[in-house]
Amino acid sequence: MSDPVREGVLFVVSAPSGAGKTSLCRELIDRYPELRQSVSFTTRQPRSGEVEGKDYHFVEEDVFRQMVAENKLAEWAEVHGNCYGTSLNTLQTAAEQGVDLLLDIDFQGAAQLKQNYQHGVFVFILPPDFAELERRLRGRDTDSDEVIEKRLKNARREISEAGWYDYLVVNDDFQTALDQLSAIVQAERCRSQRNQQTLAKLTGE
Repeated sequence: MSDPVREGVLFVVSAPSGAGKTSLCRELIDRYPELRQSVSFTTRQPRSGEVEGKDYHFVEEDVFRQMVAENKLAEWAEVHGNCYGTSLNTLQTAAEQGVDLLLDIDFQGAAQLKQNYQHGVFVFILPPDFAELERRLRGRDTDSDEVIEKRLKNARREISEAGWYDYLVVNDDFQTALDQLSAIVQAERCRSQRNQQTLAKLTGE
């Protein structure tokens, strides 16, 4: 009889636009190849260089709304005029197979998951200050002044929600922030409650 599979850990990472969340998550996946990144569904158009099925599942709004109506999404939210959501099946399959899953999502979706996945690990990425956040947003050279002001306004609301997350990581120096995020992953994997099967095997219980 094979040993029972350890339930996969759900890591949920949120941040205001421009805080560096996406870059940090990509580097984290490179550092831990066995950590799988969940691919969200979205109604927005692909940006230059984005690949269907790798960066997002790009769908029409009517398809997305149908998924919501059929309870196929574990969480979803409307962000900057576009809808984003995570497949319920993705989370269930990862947990059953013992796969650690990384979600890069908005705080609205994270709040929904917090209610249903009490053992999930919730991390919020903070900018060092709003001046630096604005500098990063303008440095992208992809958004109008109006869009940037909207993102900064939304950032204040998003940061006001950060207090209920399990961990806060300030992305002032990228490498330091990445090391802190990595430390969270390692520590959470070592939690005794996640390793009861290993303990039982050693104690014969």
